[in-house]
Amino acid sequence: MSSSPSQQGFVKKPVNGAAKTRAEGQLALDVFQTKQSIVVVAPIAGVKLEDINVSITEDVLTIKGQRNLEMDIPEEDYFTQECFWGDFSRSIVLPAAVDPNKISASFKDGVLKVSIPKTERIKTKVVRIQAE
Repeated sequence: MSSSPSQQGFVKKPVNGAAKTRAEGQLALDVFQTKQSIVVVAPIAGVKLEDINVSITEDVLTIKGQRNLEMDIPEEDYFTQECFWGDFSRSIVLPAAVDPNKISASFKDGVLKVSIPKTERIKTKVVRIQAE
């Protein structure tokens, strides 16, 4: 006699259908500052370096990537399904003025670390009006 997963003490619990939908996941981030930089740290387990993209505009940092499930597991065989598989991204408005040309990023042991040097905020500039 075969017992169902719930009879074995497991509850089938997909979270937002994460494994099967193409909805984009969102990264958890830590953002902090040093005297010289804004630093963003993101744990991204199970993702290859070539599947991560970091971009920056003047004041917005975006991290995108893709976590691929390399197995084909039928829905009915899951006991619990909480891991997110597929595309993910996160954009944040940086909390201080930075120099986007000097951004650096490293990836070690499944943790992405992005460091962006801070710059002085441009103060109000008075524009002199010339008569024609």
